[in-house]
Amino acid sequence: MKPEFKIGDHVEWNSEAGRVRGTIQKKVTVPTRFKTYTVRASKEVSQYLIKSDKTDHLAMHKGTALKRIAKGIHSLAQ
Repeated sequence: MKPEFKIGDHVEWNSEAGRVRGTIQKKVTVPTRFKTYTVRASKEVSQYLIKSDKTDHLAMHKGTALKRIAKGIHSLAQ
């Protein structure tokens, strides 16, 4: 079963800098230009626009890269 998220869900994912946490801002289901590349989203493979908790940086990820977490949960790695 593929993961589904909704706007406002709190999630975490791996990045080059380690684990990052943020909030889903938008579900993308069509190919979309994001920053300098095209996100190849579709209804079958959604991608999500996420705003980082710490930096307000925006990132786009597939649902398979995300893990839903409860707000206020802190990792030992942070």
